[in-house]
Amino acid sequence: MKKKKLSEVIGDTRQILCEYSLCDHCLGRLFEKKLGVLSYDKLGQKIRYILKQKNPKSCYICKSLMSELDTHLRKMLEISKEYEFSTFLVGAVLQPSILDRDDIIRSKLKLRGIAGIKSEVTREIGKRFGRKTRTKVDYDNPDVVFTMDFKRDSCEIKPKAVILQGRYAKKIRGISQKQKPCIHCEGKGCFHCDFHGISDFNSVEGRMAKFLFEKFGAQQAKITWIGSEDESSLVLGKGRPFFAKLTSPHKRNIAFPKKIKLDGVSFLNLHVIPKIPSDSIKFRTYVEVEVEAEGEIDPNMLKQLHHLKDTPIMVREGSGWKNKKRIYGIKFKKKTENSFTALLQMDGGIPVKRLVSGSEVEPSFSSILENQCKCRTFDFHKIILAN
Repeated sequence: MKKKKLSEVIGDTRQILCEYSLCDHCLGRLFEKKLGVLSYDKLGQKIRYILKQKNPKSCYICKSLMSELDTHLRKMLEISKEYEFSTFLVGAVLQPSILDRDDIIRSKLKLRGIAGIKSEVTREIGKRFGRKTRTKVDYDNPDVVFTMDFKRDSCEIKPKAVILQGRYAKKIRGISQKQKPCIHCEGKGCFHCDFHGISDFNSVEGRMAKFLFEKFGAQQAKITWIGSEDESSLVLGKGRPFFAKLTSPHKRNIAFPKKIKLDGVSFLNLHVIPKIPSDSIKFRTYVEVEVEAEGEIDPNMLKQLHHLKDTPIMVREGSGWKNKKRIYGIKFKKKTENSFTALLQMDGGIPVKRLVSGSEVEPSFSSILENQCKCRTFDFHKIILAN
């Protein structure tokens, strides 16, 4: 510490302490930049020792807040003990009067570039919390964020969502993909559904959500599917890709086996990822379709279905024809006079039932066979991500 700068600081401090009582922490903070000292408390004590002044009972700026941080630290430790995390961030809400008094002092001394009282509160309590929990501050992507409200004397914790990626297979018919929301809150979360947004767990989404709630202690699960299927459809092979976003998880580091079996539904290769891709995900599907026609099927006409291969499939949405898709391969086998099965390799997003019936899809099975068709069942054998 250079003597000249220290002498200047002592002069400024003598003047300011004649008007205002400041604690060691606030006193040291005001001059740490000028002297290049990291410990505000020690700097404040040194200045006060040189000036032969006693530590005041109350600080003009923080009103003893800095000396009472351990009380608020205990609240952080108590509220966080049920959560699993390795990084954190602290935010603070202070009385406006504290901020105003801090501005008054800094303005009088013409101090620039020094930490404000709010930044110092979060820095100091974060430093103490990190030492106690052996965790680190992360300003960009913390596992949990604390909000210390000194106006209301409260502490809140908000854990970062956990993002999962995996696939699911469904080998039993009669299980829907989507779970209906709670009838009382329409999915928002209430006492009736234990704030999950769903009260039943009889679908793929429901089984998945229940499993993840139990594993992560999460409040809600938002599932994003790559494609969809009917309640009567099977999803075979390596399954359908999906993403799951878990809000307010208590646990973060869960190891999963490669395959998880849950009452007719299996989850495969479930693992944590940083975020859900924002770009549209293109995919192809191998679908087996069981088709029934109104009239007898002419075998020669059935061969005409080969024309679907590499022919643009137009799907009508709203007022126009959109979603130009393609079918890359088709195999078929006649079963009865008016039914057959077809195995299609095609772009994801083609509505299978409408492709068969011709409802706002062109060309279709019905238009090519010149025979009105309907889809009895359709099952997914393979789903391949293109990107």
